[in-house]
Amino acid sequence: MTAQPTPKGAWRIAFLLFLFMLLNFADKIVVGLAGVPIMTDLKLEPDQFGLLGSSFFFLFSISAIAIGFLANRIAARWVLLTLALIWALAQFPMVSNISFTTLLICRVILGAGEGPAAAVAAHAIYKWFPDEKRTLPTAVLSQGSAFGIIIAVPALNWLIVNYNWHYAFGALGVAGLIWAVAWLALGQEGPLVPASVAAAEEQRIPYFQLLTSRTFIGCCAASFGAYWALSLGFTWFTPFIVKALGFSQQQAGLISILPWIFGSVVVLMTGWISQVLMARGFSTRGARGVLGTIPLIAGGIILAFVPYVDGARLQIALLVAGSGLSGSIYVVCAPMISEFTPVSQRSAVISIYGAIYTLAGILAPSVTGNLIQNASGLFEGYMAGFTINAVILVVSGLLGLLLLWPNTERERLLGAVRQPKFA
Repeated sequence: MTAQPTPKGAWRIAFLLFLFMLLNFADKIVVGLAGVPIMTDLKLEPDQFGLLGSSFFFLFSISAIAIGFLANRIAARWVLLTLALIWALAQFPMVSNISFTTLLICRVILGAGEGPAAAVAAHAIYKWFPDEKRTLPTAVLSQGSAFGIIIAVPALNWLIVNYNWHYAFGALGVAGLIWAVAWLALGQEGPLVPASVAAAEEQRIPYFQLLTSRTFIGCCAASFGAYWALSLGFTWFTPFIVKALGFSQQQAGLISILPWIFGSVVVLMTGWISQVLMARGFSTRGARGVLGTIPLIAGGIILAFVPYVDGARLQIALLVAGSGLSGSIYVVCAPMISEFTPVSQRSAVISIYGAIYTLAGILAPSVTGNLIQNASGLFEGYMAGFTINAVILVVSGLLGLLLLWPNTERERLLGAVRQPKFA
């Protein structure tokens, strides 16, 4: 079969959505980056700061599911615009002197606005790229997260060091408004398989069968482990560098981007290798499933050595490598799910997938905060948190390796739909 051509303007939309995800992750990282000043100004204990990190995810999953179903019926262009405006407006209260409660509420609202972001962005970009060409643009979309850290962290940290942490939140609010204006002017709905056409031509599959398919479960399990590492890094990586290893806030800002630089290379390489393998005839089981899960297992093994090595540089190097490798799974899971999910149901299913794996964001910061609070020493608490992270990465990677079979999933699901109830 001849490959479907990519519509004109597809990469312009991909770039705008890349910037969308850049802002998304800059919003996530700012609390962790400003963790020490925030804890000092608001007089927070580690368990309180862990709660603050977790609060971002309180409505994250619920919002992701609700907006995911809505995006099946409303143009993704308008959903994305609304989300960006919520992000921007949720940042501005932090410009003034606020209480811990106000900061926590604003983070909950921000999390509700950001919960659907990745799934809706993926749904939007898949309207511009045919299936066989989706892995690379998905990798570019994922790079928004890495560049959101690489670009934003030095800029935000400069504001924190030279002014105060309130300015960092204000800058993110202004950036969100600028993106919303750019998207309103340049954003468009993709022309590939409009929802009305998809509904007419594709057979729907019951959501229960989609959500209990082995590939969907495998994606949730594998991504849960990766997101545990990610959300742990959002909240605790910079405070660990400052409080446990003794670096200054300015030095910590530079060190904090290292996992994201390494992770960006991993993500882009995963996207590129996946498309090369598929072009050479590999099944998506190998070119997506196996390729995305092996780095998770390797990353967990690397993190397991962190408590047993001496020297801040070596510990940082292991943390960078272990957490950076886990990003490979994000590149492959959304395309795998889209392989067997009807277009008219895709936004909802990808959103539910995101809602499930991001539950790790509620647990990781809070669990680690309590470990630090109750450990015999600050350093020992961090090491316990990193050890738990290592175990979760290995287990999630093994589950993904066992369960991810996207190349046969659609035929199996459609066969189950056509099969008589009483065979």
